[in-house]
Parts: sequence; C-alpha cells; structure tokens
Amino acid sequence: MPDSSPAPQPLRVDGRVPDERPLRHVWNACLGAGRANEALRADWQAHFREAVDVLGARTVRFHGLFHDDMFVYRATYGGGFGPDEVLAEPVLTFSYVDKVMDFVLDAGARPFVELGFMPRALATQTETLFWWKAHCSPPTDMAAWADLVRGTVQHWVDRYGLDEVRQWRFEVWNEPNLVPHFWTGTRTQYFELYEATARAVRSVDERLLVGGPSTSVFVPDDRYAGEVEDPTRTHATAAAEDVDALDWRPVWVEEFIAWCAEHEVPVDFLTTHLYPTDFAFGANGEVRHIRRHVDATSDDLMRMQEIIAASPYPDAELHITEWSTSPSSRDRMHDTLFAATYVTRAFLRCADLTDSLAYWTFTDVFEEGGAGLGPFHGGFGLVNEQGLHKPTFHAFAMLARLGDRVLLDTGHGVVTQDSATGAVSAVFFNYPADMGRRPVGSADSYAETRALAQVGPARRVRHVVEGLPPGARFAVERVDWEHGNVAEAWHAMGEPLNLTREQTARLREVADDLWRTELVVDADGVLEIDLDLPPWAVVSVAPAA
Repeated sequence: MPDSSPAPQPLRVDGRVPDERPLRHVWNACLGAGRANEALRADWQAHFREAVDVLGARTVRFHGLFHDDMFVYRATYGGGFGPDEVLAEPVLTFSYVDKVMDFVLDAGARPFVELGFMPRALATQTETLFWWKAHCSPPTDMAAWADLVRGTVQHWVDRYGLDEVRQWRFEVWNEPNLVPHFWTGTRTQYFELYEATARAVRSVDERLLVGGPSTSVFVPDDRYAGEVEDPTRTHATAAAEDVDALDWRPVWVEEFIAWCAEHEVPVDFLTTHLYPTDFAFGANGEVRHIRRHVDATSDDLMRMQEIIAASPYPDAELHITEWSTSPSSRDRMHDTLFAATYVTRAFLRCADLTDSLAYWTFTDVFEEGGAGLGPFHGGFGLVNEQGLHKPTFHAFAMLARLGDRVLLDTGHGVVTQDSATGAVSAVFFNYPADMGRRPVGSADSYAETRALAQVGPARRVRHVVEGLPPGARFAVERVDWEHGNVAEAWHAMGEPLNLTREQTARLREVADDLWRTELVVDADGVLEIDLDLPPWAVVSVAPAA
C-alpha cells in the first residue's frame, strides 16, 4: 500500500526557510591539560571521561610527554639508593606513556601530541620551568632527539596501528618564543628543532601530520622580530592610548612558514595560542597589562587565515592549541558565570575560522604553579579539583548539543540542526549590551569579579520553528547568576580554603542546579521559543531525553 502519512514539512525559522551553513564544533575538537604525568591521576581521568561523554571532547593536548617523570628516555639504569649505572646505550621505555595514551583512546578521544619537553639527559639547560623543573632547552645532540621522536612515534604505530596514528596531530614544542621559559634557545634553533622533529615523524610514515610553531601570543610590535625577545620594543605599545587600534599579528608564524618553505620541511597545520591579553614595558620599566576588545580572538583568527591562504601551505589546517580569557592559572574570572558567557560568544563567532580552538584547560588538576590555593583559585579548568562544574562546563555542555548546520544566527545565539538525525537545538546567551566592546578581563579575587553582575540589561529571546513533529518535547536549561553559579555559592560560604565533605556535597548540588523548563511542539508542528535571559545567562534548547 502507498504511504498515506503526510510528507514532512520543510523547516522554517521565524517564517523563513533557513539559508543553512555548516557549524564546526571547534570548542570540543581539542581540550587542553597541564602535563602528561597528571593524566595518571584518578581525578584527572574522571574529569576527562566526563569531558568526552558530556562535552564531546575529541582530542586532548598536554605538556611534558618527554619530561623525566614519564621515564621515556633512559640513559641510566636507575639505582635508587644504590649507584645509578650508566647504560651502554640509551633506551626508550613507554610504560607511563602507554597508560596515558591507552586511557585517552579507551575514553573515546585521541591525543593531540605536543612533542616536548627535553629529557634531562639530552638538555643543554635543566630545571628551567615550573616547580616540576621542566627542561626547555635545545638538545645536546639533535640526532639523539630525532631518534627519540622516531622511536616514540614508531612505538605508537606498533601499539595502535598506522590507521589510528594517521589521525593524530604532532605539534613540535610549546611557546618557544617565551625565552628563557618554554625555550632557552633562539628562533633559528627552534626552526632547526622543528625540521629535525618533522623529518623524524615523517620517517615513520609520510602521511603522519606535523605542525607548529605553537607560539604565544599575538603582539602589536616587533619584540619578537629578532632571534630572541627584545622587551624594549614594547615601549610604544605600553604608551598607546587605544591598543585595539594597533596592528596585532602572530609571533614567528610568517617567519616559520618562510623557513619551512625554503628548507622544504612539511607543515600540515599551523598552531599558535590566542589570549585576549598582553603586557608591555614602558620606557621607564613599568609594566602595562593590556586587555583587548571582546572580538580580539575572531580578529586574530581572520589574520591567521589570511596568512595561510597567501602562504606556500594554503591547505594547512589551523589549530589554536591554547585559548582562554587569560593565560593566568590564578585568574578568578575563570571560575565565573561571566567567563561562561564570554567563551560561548567567542566560540560561536569563531566556528568558521579555525579547525580547533582548544580551551586551556578542561580541569583544575593543573600544577604549573603547584596545586591551587582553595577550591576556586582561578584555575583554568571547566571543573575544579573536586570535579565541581563551573559555569563554563555547562556552557560547553550546551554547545555540545548543537547540530552541525546553522539555521539561524542572531549574533546572540544560534538555532541548529543535526544533518544526520534532523534534531533541532539552540543556544542563546546574554553578553550584556552595556559591556560594549569590553572583555570580561581578569581579577585577582572572586569578590573583584562580582562587579560585572551589575551590568545589564536583560534580553528576551523569541523565535518560532515550524515543521517539527507535533508533541516533540524540548528541554530548556539556563545557567545564570542564580542557577549553577557555584563560585558565588562558595563566596557566600565565606570562601573556605579547605572544604568539608558536607560543603563539597552542597556545592555540587548548587553547581548543577540550573534553571530548567520544557517546551512542547504544538499540533501544527510549531515550536515557540520565548525566553527571558538575565544578564550573563546562557541557555540551551535541545530535544528532551
């Protein structure tokens, strides 16, 4: 018998057939983490599993793969209390690395491999960075470094299969322009390290993907024009009345492209780090802390796209392997509702401009400056050390529910559809109009952040979606000042430094107590969205489970 059911009606949004476009989920393509050794911790692993299962995280990037605490490059036997016997030839051991990579893959994600730092036995300088004494120097023997890289990549191919490892990205080092912190050599020495590393990776298989230069950040002056940073070149930046009128550009990216092209070195993707902040030294030595405008990230990404398009590598991917509201792991703004709204806005505006925009980081289990002081210390994480969900976590969860096609983009949110299932979903936010072009900035205390709660006004969101199945139910969730604002609840407790078990349980309830309601498609297949968004609110509309 012929099918007598009515043909499905085309979707209409606000009375129009949508002019669809793709929506890349750049927010969960990659998430950042501190260092490889932290991934051996049970709490790190629990937080990452949740990031994969709830937030849709697809890859994770961290420092310190070759640091001494991962015990990969072994030049000595390791005698403990006895003499440390020097081996006739260095050996590579992967027991710790295997635990980390096995876990990441078993969780349903992949590594975005950052190749670094230098093992002590190969380092020209040691104990250069962090309390855990990372060695961030050129190698004493470049051939030995290349053998280390080659042996490691070959081990992964043997363990996980070539088809799997071909889907990974291999990034060479981290922020080598920050001398003497993440690198103690010159710009040319980094380029030489990149060449040796890229050739070592490709010697395992020509289709493996390698890139760099992983520099930090955009600057409006030529402080990095030479082989090492010259802080005196920042005087004009420090004196500028309007820093947003300056010509901000990436560090070493164009020079890196030119060098690699001249030396015929492969570049499958470009990486750099974007933070909407900077600092410059005035002529008298004072430091000026700079906060760029709210759309600095999208401006920087457009600049990167222009550079790539005009380069000898026009098909190179673009991966921003670190990004957040600021580069400080003690910035209290990271714990707040305001950060959640800021990042939601930025992700949606930047989705067409990059292949990934890696939030730094998914967890407060992060020890560059040692463990944090208290449960809400301004750590980068979407969750704190106890696994309490910050407002940023809920924003990521809402974004993860979006489809891969944009039906409507209002500038304050999107209505989307999943091309595989047909499911319609939406995210809206209220970055208050009174903020103008201002960013959320940074704060040294949680109390300091609270001034933003007074900024307004509220926003009403009204849209009509036609052509949906009658009776379909949609769950609405909203994080706002009164709902899911866990750091504010901690502040109301008196900001205890060490939580009791009862306080932790109470804060866990608050963290997940979002404002919730349900919408139902009427008999004509019409969904009416009519929502009030208080200042800084982020709201999700998605099919009910």
